[in-house]
Amino acid sequence: MTPVELSRTVLRAVRCAVDDGELSVVVPGRALVTAPGPGGCGDYATNIALQLARPAGQPPQRVAEVLRPYLLGAVGVSDVVVTGPGFLNISLHGAEASVALVREILRSGLRYGYADRPTGQLVQLHAPHEVRAVIFMDVVARVLRSQGALVRTSCVARPLREWTEVLGAEVDAYGRPDAPAPLEVNVRPVPAGPADPVSLGRDAGRWALLHPAAHDRPRITAEYLSQREGNPLFRVRYAHARTRALSRNAADLGFDADPGDVRDVRELEIALADHPRILAAAAAQHAPDRLARHLLAVADAVTPLFPTVLPRGEEKPSVAHRARLALAEAAGTVLAGGLSLLGIDAPDHL
Repeated sequence: MTPVELSRTVLRAVRCAVDDGELSVVVPGRALVTAPGPGGCGDYATNIALQLARPAGQPPQRVAEVLRPYLLGAVGVSDVVVTGPGFLNISLHGAEASVALVREILRSGLRYGYADRPTGQLVQLHAPHEVRAVIFMDVVARVLRSQGALVRTSCVARPLREWTEVLGAEVDAYGRPDAPAPLEVNVRPVPAGPADPVSLGRDAGRWALLHPAAHDRPRITAEYLSQREGNPLFRVRYAHARTRALSRNAADLGFDADPGDVRDVRELEIALADHPRILAAAAAQHAPDRLARHLLAVADAVTPLFPTVLPRGEEKPSVAHRARLALAEAAGTVLAGGLSLLGIDAPDHL
């Protein structure tokens, strides 16, 4: 069961509880499913009980206890535990959850974590005439569109030519927009300062502007051009390139990927499963830095897997090798999709 499928399972549990008269609420359109927080347990957690407590007129823990048996009866769910003020912690059936997650990522490709359909929400983003604000707005628009929103962008004045030609900034209009939108957002991160990100080129320049949080001043230095472990952009792009190299090497050895049970990769599975939530949060908070930091977490989590993917010496390709290759390819897909949203290239060779 993938996070998207589990979210639907949670909503079905709410719907069943409403139909049975256990709860009197309007079934929400979406249930947030995340990795368990501090004090949590299992594979995933949801705050749906806290969300429904007020409209239901009941304490969150009571709502959680009402929903618990409905979730326990769902296919693929092995256990449900209520913790804290009313979080539902859900455990899935072992390897099945991991296999389903990898299949979902490989099936969705670069659109893994995207909304299923347009939301109809219209958002107007507006930026001052400053390079970081323009690049930030460009990526916020990309992430919002990935979550189904309709987005228009505008800048106080026409961006400098190098912002568009070198850094790849895209702006729909200049000056204040004529037609008001239901949601208007002024994008104003801390400016880049005197250093010029254009000198770093598109990929490093964008990363330098996007990786720090909006309230932090970015450091525009040549370190983002270095190909070493201390450079976070290099770690992300190198991890992606390694996944592609593994696929090429596996093809040379005559085997391909097939999702299966992989041991001791829980941190990586959690990071991959968390990708849809990160995209939704980055869109809601207009925070592309959350996506950049998440990609770094995925890159660091997949790196220990690399030495185990290909057979060694006279070893023949096995089911385990195919499963590890599939997991590596899923990680590479998430890295490529995330970098694309940041407007950064994800090369197959590095």
